[in-house]
Amino acid sequence: MKLSNQLLAAITLLFTSTTFAQETPHFKPGEDPKQSQQEWKLIDNMSDEFDGKKIDEKKWQISGQGWIGRAPGLFLAENISVKGGSLQITTTLLPEPIVKNNKTYTHGGGYVGSRNGMTYGYYECEMKANKTFMSSTFWLINEGKDRSGCDKRTTELDIQESVGQITNDADWMKYFDQTMNSNTHSRNIPEGCEYEKGSNKSKGELGGKAYEDFHVYGVWWKSKDEIIFFLDGKMHSKVTPPADFDIEMYLRMVVETYDWNPVPNDGGMTGSKKDRTTTYNWVRSWQLVDAKN
Repeated sequence: MKLSNQLLAAITLLFTSTTFAQETPHFKPGEDPKQSQQEWKLIDNMSDEFDGKKIDEKKWQISGQGWIGRAPGLFLAENISVKGGSLQITTTLLPEPIVKNNKTYTHGGGYVGSRNGMTYGYYECEMKANKTFMSSTFWLINEGKDRSGCDKRTTELDIQESVGQITNDADWMKYFDQTMNSNTHSRNIPEGCEYEKGSNKSKGELGGKAYEDFHVYGVWWKSKDEIIFFLDGKMHSKVTPPADFDIEMYLRMVVETYDWNPVPNDGGMTGSKKDRTTTYNWVRSWQLVDAKN
């Protein structure tokens, strides 16, 4: 009976911890920006604990949503898996080059995009980067296909973009593998629309390589002109985007190639599968709402 009671207590504690983890975003003490009359509401269709056996395709699209990847990196659905309570995107070297849209693809990446969008809110994930020259990312972007007029413009909110191997000797890339690299982009402004084109960015130090450990990357998209970035539950920077960020955006978890971090001479895929994999333990999206009385 004593053993049973201990087991019951452990199960209760585990259930309580799991439930509590989803009641509020990951904040260190004193960092939660909500007011006393407010509470965080989890948005289920843009959140996932990845505790199943495969990706939930009711929430996530894994074929690129019209975007096949930036050459030489091609998005491949088979590079995406859910194992051990995590989403995994593995980088690969293609057996033979593939030509699509007059571009040659030699490497495989992966794309996971939310089917649902949202505006102001808090977005976070726990991620560990891969060790390759390819990216490990977590970001938001709008979709213009159902928009008209000035809302056809593009707004992009990069929460974290990193690489595991730097192949560019530019000064701005020097610590790109050990920082939280965040950005707000405004581009593709329709003619006659008075919106600024440009990018405003910030960086946060990880204290090591992005692939050495998991980190919680978060952003509070507070308003059209205030973006606040959080690293491991602590606020580290505020950014005013170059134009109004007031259009619904969609989540993206993408492993791709960058033209400014080219393929190394050895192909960049010499590491183990584990080394070539970006891992997301969870992703959560929240809205700040009035507290229930």
